[in-house]
Amino acid sequence: MTERTSYKLFCGLRIYPAVAGLLGCAVFLIVLEIAVRSDLIPPTVIPRPSDFIAGMFTLHRKVDFEGAIAITFGMTALALFFELLVALPIGYFLAKNKVFRSAYEGWLAALFAAPVFLLYPLFMVIFGRNFITLVVMGFIPGVIPMTLQTMQGFLSVSRTLVKVGHSYGLTEGQIFRKIMIPAAVPGIFTGFRLAVMYTLINIIGIEYLVDIGGLGRIVSDRYSRFDITGTYAAIIAVIAVSMLFQWLIAKIERSIRPV
Repeated sequence: MTERTSYKLFCGLRIYPAVAGLLGCAVFLIVLEIAVRSDLIPPTVIPRPSDFIAGMFTLHRKVDFEGAIAITFGMTALALFFELLVALPIGYFLAKNKVFRSAYEGWLAALFAAPVFLLYPLFMVIFGRNFITLVVMGFIPGVIPMTLQTMQGFLSVSRTLVKVGHSYGLTEGQIFRKIMIPAAVPGIFTGFRLAVMYTLINIIGIEYLVDIGGLGRIVSDRYSRFDITGTYAAIIAVIAVSMLFQWLIAKIERSIRPV
């Protein structure tokens, strides 16, 4: 049974993944609304979903909500741009050079598991309390998984495809552009998605701890003022920014390697 057929069988309708996801979120919010209204969940812990969803449209009266979204999105995008510039050539280099791959792959994996976030006081001293610190703290945890996945993506390219390219007289540059890159795209974009998660998490964390701005700062500000509704509204905005990045990545991947 194919995936699409299973959707048709569900209630006799063709339910697409996006619609199913939205329905699941709607059901969850309705159940949560009922639980809070009936005092099964204290409203001081979780406000009614209707309140914090409405708070997303009214929070701009208390804080610069749109500006905070722009800062978080912009700093994350900038960190991802630098990660791409570094991870793609290094990942390809490690894939092509077995000696360097054997020497440094374990170090990169260990560094990926290390709590790099704890180094933020060091970068605060070096760069100061500014956006450079945000970009650097987002860059470090994101560039490592992107590099490792890029390396794995190039390693997974079938040697048969490369040999076919040589048989057609393609140059090394043409083989790289027309064979290596398209074949390695799934691995590269897996690293890209991991990089988005770790980059955004670290940038939000620094914004929360340090008064630099962004959505993390709004979460901290609203929480310190006991504005639970505003806190959850800012958290929902963070989730929306993450979803926007994931949607953009999916669009870019389909444009490079249509499936």
